[in-house]
Amino acid sequence: MAHYLDPKNDLTFKRIFGEHEDLCMSLLNSMLPLERDRRIVSLKYQSPELIPEIPVLKDSIVDVCCTDNEGRQFIVEMQIRWTNSFKRRVLLNASKAYVRQLDAGGDYRLIQPVYALNFVNDIFDPDPNIFYHDYKIVNIENVEKQIEGLELVFIELPKFRPVNRAEKKLYDLWLTFLTKIREGSESVPEELLRESVTRDAVKYLERHSYTKAELLAYDQYLDAVLISRTFVADAIAEGEEKGIMKGMEIGKAKGVEIGEEKGLVKGIEIGRAEGKAEGKRELVITGHQNGLSIEQLQTFFHLGREQIEEILHSKQ
Repeated sequence: MAHYLDPKNDLTFKRIFGEHEDLCMSLLNSMLPLERDRRIVSLKYQSPELIPEIPVLKDSIVDVCCTDNEGRQFIVEMQIRWTNSFKRRVLLNASKAYVRQLDAGGDYRLIQPVYALNFVNDIFDPDPNIFYHDYKIVNIENVEKQIEGLELVFIELPKFRPVNRAEKKLYDLWLTFLTKIREGSESVPEELLRESVTRDAVKYLERHSYTKAELLAYDQYLDAVLISRTFVADAIAEGEEKGIMKGMEIGKAKGVEIGEEKGLVKGIEIGRAEGKAEGKRELVITGHQNGLSIEQLQTFFHLGREQIEEILHSKQ
């Protein structure tokens, strides 16, 4: 019996979509809102040095960067954990790819659009019914009027539910492929095996097709993601615990002014908030001591550069 790896892992995702043009082309054509007469008919991968890097414990990886026969560029990423700065970083990377097309003295008319397709294995939008987010440069009063150049698509994988529409067949299949196969799976959805492109992709997930060194890299990636998530969760929990204790003290003082019961509740509320903030401060300092850059700390804790620097300076 075959055992399958997770397609969202850095190693597997890059092997499937970064080494097989037909599979990448199928994914892009099915996921992006391209007009029927402008669908991708051929792809060429860009050299690795042209791929923007986002080095945050490999929590965010630009997995694939390619160009089609028209010169349009496509950047594909798998984002394991959502951060508030991710949209801005995607915009920055897509903008860099757009600008790089123009050599000194070049013709602006030759610049082709850049599309950024981002799969997010996390939930960032509170609406449970919307998981596909398409961003373009549009006229606010008339969204039909657009400036072509940059298009950013974000897909929240945990929210996906198949709709089984004929015209969306591959759309459903690729999202099923990314969401229904997990580490250690011993079977895959039957519908994936009935379609040639997804059947081929499934083959590249079979554990026995990887070397020991590749499997070690695969496991190290999983460990890095788990450690980063646990690191943050533990710090927040510790901060809340400290906050409650501090809140009890504040509550006793407040009780004299506004009544014992209300004072205690108010104190715990204030203390929990302060405890969370203190826990985050300690985590920033610990992360920096363990080699994380200011940019990486900004991404993890959703803080500005000045806030990070202030925290680090306060402990000197």
